[in-house]
Amino acid sequence: MTAAEPTTHDSPDDERAQSPRRRGTATDLAQIAVFAALIAALGLPGALYLGGTAVPITFQTLGVMLAGAILGARKGFLSVLLLIALVAAGLPLLSGGRGGLGVFVGPSVGYLLGWLLGALVIGWATARLLPKYPILPALLWTALGGIVAIYLVGVPVFAAITGTPLGVALTGSLVFLPGDLVKVVITVLVAKGVHRAWPGLIAPKQWPWKREKPVTASA
Repeated sequence: MTAAEPTTHDSPDDERAQSPRRRGTATDLAQIAVFAALIAALGLPGALYLGGTAVPITFQTLGVMLAGAILGARKGFLSVLLLIALVAAGLPLLSGGRGGLGVFVGPSVGYLLGWLLGALVIGWATARLLPKYPILPALLWTALGGIVAIYLVGVPVFAAITGTPLGVALTGSLVFLPGDLVKVVITVLVAKGVHRAWPGLIAPKQWPWKREKPVTASA
């Protein structure tokens, strides 16, 4: 007769320690899914093509900016990545009912991929603007992420796919600028209200060039 193998059970302390972690993960996943759905929903009004451009003007960039400004860099990036993955799987989640792998060989694919960089930049900066979240710096950083970063990827890719000179492609992209500036203002005003009402959505962080002074013990 052999002795029974000892069994291990999680103590109540272990369960209490794991429970907040599980709740946090579930909350993160829910937030990522909600903002992916928000970006998709903002494509429902459709797309507007101006001046014969092959890249549509949509409200979806507003959702990308909001994802970065409200969820932060990691969750904002993942919400955009989730949307892109669903589009690649064939779901018509982009403005005008576009979806499928064909989107990724079209002239607007650079802007779509630029959304990832835009959400990262906005989320990274927002964490360092909190808890105060001053309006003017928030506007500047949101414009940097939501406009400059996205154009930085979108314009060269558009030029390469269409065979358009880079300077011409950059000039043509200026048609998007007024609408994108409005989206920046909306994003900052909404994010300001959200972070005031629900502090802690993004953990505040220090700018990398600002270091805390070491505390020295007094005699």
